[in-house]
Amino acid sequence: MIAIQKFTMAAPQSPTDALRIQNEMRDLVSLIDDFPPVQTIVGIDVGYDIQRNMSKAALVVMNIDDFKVIQQIVEFDSTPFPYIPGLLSFREAPVILKALARLEKTPDIVFIDGQGIAHPRRLGIAAHVGVITNLPTIGVAKSLLCGQYKEPALKKGGAEPLTHKDERIGTVLRSRDNVKPLFISPGHKISHESAVALVEKCLTKYRLPEPTRMADKLSKIKSGT
Repeated sequence: MIAIQKFTMAAPQSPTDALRIQNEMRDLVSLIDDFPPVQTIVGIDVGYDIQRNMSKAALVVMNIDDFKVIQQIVEFDSTPFPYIPGLLSFREAPVILKALARLEKTPDIVFIDGQGIAHPRRLGIAAHVGVITNLPTIGVAKSLLCGQYKEPALKKGGAEPLTHKDERIGTVLRSRDNVKPLFISPGHKISHESAVALVEKCLTKYRLPEPTRMADKLSKIKSGT
């Protein structure tokens, strides 16, 4: 069973309260590798049903060696917090936690579509979920939230550091020739180097690594739930 840390996911009372929680949690983020030999990876993506004000989390568990899917989960929950840039994790984490609670086995690594520490307060959704669950997490984002970088080489594997206020907060990675880069950042219990290496290991012929690509695909399947 996945252990939930002291921070509950009750919706903050205000944006000021959310900022306070983020600033407390950021001190608990670890960028030191602390995970077993990787066999299973979970990819997570979150979407929304605006009309019903529901959040939808899609989880795909796969084997890292052959990308064989082991388990798939789709979970719904009410959306407890308004959309405010930089506070997205308070919208997405509750439904992610509900989905993670249904896992048959604890995964070795979690990929989340979103930011890890590549965030103004170093607590994007991957870092947020990592601290709450104590799982090793990686943020795999399709767009920039904050920071500066030099454009990486156009060939697959081109990479440049992402920095913010003179601190490295992630890596800008070209995951396929001549496509827009991904923004990779550690979430929790993993280093910059290992985060990039694991993402690269999960790249095939697509822009997204297989765990988050499959989670994104699952999230788009229509459901009557």
